[in-house]
Amino acid sequence: MLQDREELRRELQTLLSEHRDLDDVIERISDAVPFDQLQVQRLKKRKLILKDQITRLQALLLPDIIA
Repeated sequence: MLQDREELRRELQTLLSEHRDLDDVIERISDAVPFDQLQVQRLKKRKLILKDQITRLQALLLPDIIA
């Protein structure tokens, strides 16, 4: 079980890093004139997918505590 949690943490860190990298790429591309709108849309879609995966992993790692 502990090994599974470590794997989840590593995967989470990888996804967070990729998410940050995509954010930087989107910002650089958007600053260029003219920029490829289709490419930006694809990157934003990938970023959203990553965010969903990050949220799912965080939910698995952090138990739902009802106060």
